[in-house]
Amino acid sequence: MEKTQDVGHKHSSGLVLRRYLLKKRASVHKLTAESVGLGILLAVVGGFLDAYTYVSRDGVFATSQTGNLVLLGVEAAHGQWNQGFRHIPPIVAFVLGVAVAESLKHPHIIRTFPHPARTVLFLESIVLVIVGTWPAQVPNMVVTITIAFIASVQISSFRTLVKWPYNSAMVTGNLRTAAQAAYTALVFHDRKSLLQFFDFTLIIVSFLVGALVGTLSTLHWGTKAIWIASGILLCAMLVLNANPKTLLNKS
Repeated sequence: MEKTQDVGHKHSSGLVLRRYLLKKRASVHKLTAESVGLGILLAVVGGFLDAYTYVSRDGVFATSQTGNLVLLGVEAAHGQWNQGFRHIPPIVAFVLGVAVAESLKHPHIIRTFPHPARTVLFLESIVLVIVGTWPAQVPNMVVTITIAFIASVQISSFRTLVKWPYNSAMVTGNLRTAAQAAYTALVFHDRKSLLQFFDFTLIIVSFLVGALVGTLSTLHWGTKAIWIASGILLCAMLVLNANPKTLLNKS
């Protein structure tokens, strides 16, 4: 009788273990709005877009408004107001993009677009395809404003990496988080901080890779190089395990 109970107990434990392993194996292939996999793809796109606009569109940053503010101040200090004013429209476009991202949290919008994460990636991909069709004669300001707007929507929509706040298209905040996590991991031997450090390091390196690819491809293919970034976003959208509450549960 006892042997039968032991066998039954072992069989039950084996089933639990098997279910757990199957669940973990299945979860590996899921790409969610908070996953490191999606964060890597978005960081590559962020670095790509900044390099693209800087190389091909008059030295203006599309996603890094810190850079635009610095350049605005430098050129204003030199009395080069015409050069300085070109950095203002991307900043305004960025602010408008934040407003659009916030509007996606409204319940009425959620009912119309039940998977807002996928919607953002799809729209961003389509806009980049259109930008790639524009000839070089299109004013640089029009291109930069457009890219700054959609980059802002991306940044405002995807703000969580696993469970930590992050920026999908800028480096400064992520670098601070990685450095803090490294310190905590080394000093206090904290395993979670070590994992956080590795995750954010991947995001930072991915941004750098995106900037390198963006620079080289833009120099080689010109304005059509932006289709590479569009393709990355489209791939992310297709494999994203969309959650209708993705853009609602982060304030």
